[in-house]
Amino acid sequence: MAEQVVPWWKRLYFRVAARKPLDQILREGNKTQMKRALGRIDLIAIGIGAIVGTGIFVLTGIAAAENAGPAVIVSFLIAGVVSGLSAFSYSEMASMVPISGSAYTYTYATMGELLGWIIGWDLILEYLVGAATVAVGWSAYVVTFFKDVFSVEFTRKTTQAPVLWDNDALAFKVNHGAYINLPAIFVTLLVTALLIFGIKQATWVNRVVVVVKLIVILLFIFGACKYVDRSNYTPFVPPREGNSFGVKGVFKGTQRVFFAYIGFDAVSTAAQEAKDPQKDLPWGICASLAICTVLYIAVSTVLCGIASYKDLGVASPLTHALEFHDNTRWLRILIELGAICGLTSVILIMLLAQPRIFFAMARDGLFPRIFGRLHHRFKTPYVPTIVSGVVCAVLAGVLPVDILGDMTSVGTLLAFFLVNIGVIIMRYIHPEAQRGFTVPGGPFLIPIPGAAIALVILVLSDGPTIYRLFIWLAIGLLVYAVYGFRYSRVGNPEKWSEEDIAYFQDAGMLESDSEYPEKQSLKSVRSKHTVTSVVEMPEPRHFDVSSGGPNSYTHTGVYELDSPYPVYHK
Repeated sequence: MAEQVVPWWKRLYFRVAARKPLDQILREGNKTQMKRALGRIDLIAIGIGAIVGTGIFVLTGIAAAENAGPAVIVSFLIAGVVSGLSAFSYSEMASMVPISGSAYTYTYATMGELLGWIIGWDLILEYLVGAATVAVGWSAYVVTFFKDVFSVEFTRKTTQAPVLWDNDALAFKVNHGAYINLPAIFVTLLVTALLIFGIKQATWVNRVVVVVKLIVILLFIFGACKYVDRSNYTPFVPPREGNSFGVKGVFKGTQRVFFAYIGFDAVSTAAQEAKDPQKDLPWGICASLAICTVLYIAVSTVLCGIASYKDLGVASPLTHALEFHDNTRWLRILIELGAICGLTSVILIMLLAQPRIFFAMARDGLFPRIFGRLHHRFKTPYVPTIVSGVVCAVLAGVLPVDILGDMTSVGTLLAFFLVNIGVIIMRYIHPEAQRGFTVPGGPFLIPIPGAAIALVILVLSDGPTIYRLFIWLAIGLLVYAVYGFRYSRVGNPEKWSEEDIAYFQDAGMLESDSEYPEKQSLKSVRSKHTVTSVVEMPEPRHFDVSSGGPNSYTHTGVYELDSPYPVYHK
């Protein structure tokens, strides 16, 4: 027997690097009380509902006008390829860990609690700000629709944000005469109310609006192509001007339109409501991304051909471009109607995904447990849904679309990076786990390029966008230190009794924790630890851990091979 004192920094590392056991994750997911009502077509519709929206109806024009010019077509192509690489990784992880937490749960199971918290906090930014971005675009199309159809013009005071973002000066400026975006607030709260009443009702609405917007997009592609002027494609890559255009502008455009592809990862947040998640989630992710990538490239090609890229920097570029041509009124009206439906479905999916991240984190003890409880009748995470909807409404009411879209894109890129790395780690620590889908070419061929390209595009983002991400993550680390570190179920099992778990009203969680009854009675070990190792058995490595002091006690833990922190067993 050899005795040694474990340094405080090593104890801290073991604590924040603790991984949630995969078998526990799967037990909780399989015994969920959420309604499994989603089939393969529903999941594909969720993906299309989330992807086809802002990218086509809003950001296509802004990315062309401010970043890439006509080469925004290339930006969409690059973003689609990179998203495809990450989609394969998401598909494997979703089929292996079919839990609502999406990238948060995958990271928690592979890289530990701290990185899991970081990506969970990042996903909150991604979905909340993403929904707010789309709500601003929805407002712009509603204003245009009423003008074209009913000749009613809404005042700027109640339909635009009070501030604007100056891309050249990289600073905010006052939008004189505008005070609040009421239509954006209205649609956000309306969708929030719908989501509280049930996943099946929300999915039915999503199916209808997805069909409508696909028809409208095809009408634009084939109806507007006759107005294409090839001179609008010249220069294809405009020369560099300050922070815009040139080759760097193409990549900055890629970073901006990445926002348009985040829908496929929203599919994975519905895992616990899917009928056969291991088989259907990969289908929902990959099929929706493939369909939407083709549509994005087609729409951006036609859009940049019917108007100069310099005229597309508005929140409703498709209808704005058609205004330069005669006899397009009814086509504009149809596009406005399709955009309103399409953007509504995106808001719906974003606000469906966001509360389920809150929900998963609360059940792991990283957020107050009120966020982890389902409504007794509708079986939806109603508290995080309400909180997410209200915060999103506030953001949509006071911030402009371009600043919101940039913030969402960097959050998406960080999630893509960690999920790709997670696939590699899972192949080694859980090679035996059942996978409904496997990334082709082994654990390196696709995940490494996917992670590397996502990281490069993230680094090329505007300085202020990166700063805002770091500020958001710094706030998240403070919240983790104050609450999550102290109350997480993995790191503080002694603080979670059967009554605490029963609060969630989920039999699956009670069954999962019942296999480790010592978790309910062990006291926390916080002072100097004297560790006695038993080296006769190389694995698992057993330790007797004593707290020391006059009221010391002893318990035995096991450092499992896939976790640096003790997981307690009988």
